[in-house]
Amino acid sequence: MSTRPEKPLSRLAWLGIAGLAVVLYALAPSTGRGETAVPEPDGYRMDGYRAPTPATLRGARVVDTAGAEKLWRDKAALFVDVMPRDVKPANLPPGTIWRDKRRDDLPGSVWLPNVGYGAITAETDGYFRRSLETLTGGRRDAALVFYCQTDCWMSWNAARRAQGEYGYTNIIWYPLGSDGWAKAGLPLEEAKPFP
Repeated sequence: MSTRPEKPLSRLAWLGIAGLAVVLYALAPSTGRGETAVPEPDGYRMDGYRAPTPATLRGARVVDTAGAEKLWRDKAALFVDVMPRDVKPANLPPGTIWRDKRRDDLPGSVWLPNVGYGAITAETDGYFRRSLETLTGGRRDAALVFYCQTDCWMSWNAARRAQGEYGYTNIIWYPLGSDGWAKAGLPLEEAKPFP
């Protein structure tokens, strides 16, 4: 420990720097979970799908687990799970056993795998469009809740696509997805992809 007295100006400078740090921290955008807010991109998320997501989706309603549970219990919306599904590799050696990975989702949900990528093939686009058309009976105002897992851009992309490109007007996004649902002690059931 130094016996030399600190100069008042240097002590004042350190206090100023500390004060500035506190102000900057307080003014930084936050998701409420202790991390910096993620801005909405202008387009779709094209890679790194398992990462923090924005807290919003322009033109859509965002719900937490309590809001999703209310919609689910009231049967007030169609829940659409967009978790990707692994595809059996074409070059597997003969006799190799392939088993699909189990997917559990919210009971009564429809699983539309692979529709949440940023860029989708014409085949996947057609599957997504036809599935939504069938499930909603052609009603563009049908309430649709899109989800996947926590910190997964797939549901954000799919909800944005259904709203922007396909013209659905009652889009609801549940960003906590099946992880948030399970964490709340709510039931899950094994899912099978929609035909």
